[in-house]
Amino acid sequence: MMQHWFVDKADRAISSWMEAMPVARLVMRSALPGTVFEGPGVIWCRLRSEESVDAVLKVVDRAGGQPLVLLCDEPNESLVMQALALGAAGCCNTHAAPDVLRQVALVVSNGGLWVGQSLLKKLVGVTSQRLGQLPPEGKSDDWSALLSERESQVARLVAAGSSNREIADQLAITERTVKAHLTAIFEKLGLRDRLQLSLRINGLKI
Repeated sequence: MMQHWFVDKADRAISSWMEAMPVARLVMRSALPGTVFEGPGVIWCRLRSEESVDAVLKVVDRAGGQPLVLLCDEPNESLVMQALALGAAGCCNTHAAPDVLRQVALVVSNGGLWVGQSLLKKLVGVTSQRLGQLPPEGKSDDWSALLSERESQVARLVAAGSSNREIADQLAITERTVKAHLTAIFEKLGLRDRLQLSLRINGLKI
């Protein structure tokens, strides 16, 4: 069974955390180091406004190999990049909605990275720019042959940096349908997350 540990200074979990993962365990920062995380799961570590990424992450024992997600009170791209450089699997807002937390958990527990929509769009911009510099033979990829017409449309919109809601609006379908298409796309292309999909669609090796 997938476990979830929320690490924070406070002794009370934020309501959205428990709504997303009702059986999650709250671990107080004062109990670290010394707490051992055992079994499959995700470690969620809160970063308060006055704290540094390094100071927070270094006290968490990740010997069990579980992915760690940094929950930021004031998230920004610099914090995301610092967290990823220090081995975190992702970074999101401390007060993210339960649906978002569940989506983050699904991505990181399957080996993917969660970077957030803003940074993803910037990375997509970089890959698109890089694509324009590739020779024609470097652009060839048969990924679209593996997908249905609708899945290809969804994949291209993801590669352009669109959110699930934006894709749903553009294609006149529900967000639930978008998620179903993404699940099928990831499976067919052997990918784990939106970042890998964006790189694949934009012609860069993963």
